[in-house]
Amino acid sequence: MLRALIPLCCSAFALVPEASLSQIPDNVASVEVLPGWRGEDGIHRGALAIQLAPGWKTYWRAAGEGGIPPSFDWSGSENLEGLEIHFPVPEVFDQNGMRSYGYDSQVVLPFRARPGTADGDITLTGSIEIGVCLDVCIPVTLDIKDLLPPDSAVARAEIQAAFDDRPMSAREAGIQEMTCRVEPISDGLRVSAQIDMGSVSGAFAAVMELPDRTIWISEANVTQQGPRLVATAEMVPQTAAPFFLARETLRLTLLGAGEAIELTGCS
Repeated sequence: MLRALIPLCCSAFALVPEASLSQIPDNVASVEVLPGWRGEDGIHRGALAIQLAPGWKTYWRAAGEGGIPPSFDWSGSENLEGLEIHFPVPEVFDQNGMRSYGYDSQVVLPFRARPGTADGDITLTGSIEIGVCLDVCIPVTLDIKDLLPPDSAVARAEIQAAFDDRPMSAREAGIQEMTCRVEPISDGLRVSAQIDMGSVSGAFAAVMELPDRTIWISEANVTQQGPRLVATAEMVPQTAAPFFLARETLRLTLLGAGEAIELTGCS
């Protein structure tokens, strides 16, 4: 039933009632490039500052059941060999029986860009596709064209603060390891991750991710068994059949009380 709802959820972004369109402000979302600085390692650190109209929200890299994750296209850029977006710790939203993960009103997405020529300008040209929601949900395309000169030092503190707003690692949280039980189901896999939480306590939501974003992953069901947290989710590939799971690529993020813990790989 849940899988059947996926197309309906996503189509909500395309089927906004005409009467609701008049309620959408012209400046529902905007983006500003924070030029940042070029490090001694040759990597340029900058950020995308996304501002939303009051009350509107947008989504984390794993949006959850009620949202659409952002996508980025930098194909028009010059002197750019690669760009990696980093996502600050998101909020957990529960609305209409669906859970999503994202940001309210604004978010600064820091990035690391690798230039082709270390001492040359990067011309950052591209677009961002995001979903934004209030009472209605709509897709928004934000076009970007800006220059990242090697001698820039703009918004350094703001960008560094966004880099610092990250999940704790398992070591930082005092978690030793994550183990997984993987079992086939008719159209994919059921994965149960077991985590010895040690001294970490509190209520957490759990999000599982794989590098292959075409694989649908359900909302994780989380239970507490003494000091052990168990998160279970189903994974369905486009082939709708069981598949080989490279356990070292599984990423699980625990979200709760304004903090996050990220674990990668399970035995």
